[in-house]
Amino acid sequence: MNKLAAGVVAGLIATVVLSILMVIKGMMGVMPDLNVITMLAVTMETGAATGWVAHFLIGIGYGVIFSRLSPGGSLAKATFHGIVLGSVGWAAMMILLMPMMGKGLFGAGMPSDMLLVPLATLMLHVIFGAVLGASHHALAKNPVRAGAWD
Repeated sequence: MNKLAAGVVAGLIATVVLSILMVIKGMMGVMPDLNVITMLAVTMETGAATGWVAHFLIGIGYGVIFSRLSPGGSLAKATFHGIVLGSVGWAAMMILLMPMMGKGLFGAGMPSDMLLVPLATLMLHVIFGAVLGASHHALAKNPVRAGAWD
C-alpha cells in the first residue's frame, strides 16, 4: 500500500480506537462535560452526526499529514513519530480549539478538575498517535519509489 493510502487507513484506524475510548469514557461518567463530538457539533451549529463526521475527517487528516512527514524506519520510530504528531495535535487543541469552543486555555473554563482535562486529553492523543504510527508502519511496508511524491 502506498504511503498516502496507508495514512488514510491508519488515520481511520486510530480514530476508531480513539472513538471507542471516548465512548467508554462517557459511559463511565468520566468528565461528562468533555464531549468532543458535542463540542464540534455546537461549534459548527449542527447535529451530533456532523460532529462525528468532522471527528473522523480530522483523524484521517492526521493520517495524511503523518504519511507525508513519516521518514519510515522501524515500528518504534513510526510509533514515536505518531506520538509526537498526536502531542502536537493535543497542544493545538488546548491552545487554539478549546478557547475557540469557549472552554478556555487548556480547558480551564470547564467544570472538571483543572488538571484532569489536559492530562486526560493528552493521554488520548498519545494513544491516538501511537496507533496512527504503528498502523501506518504496518500498512506501508512496501516502500514508495524515489520521486513518487514529487
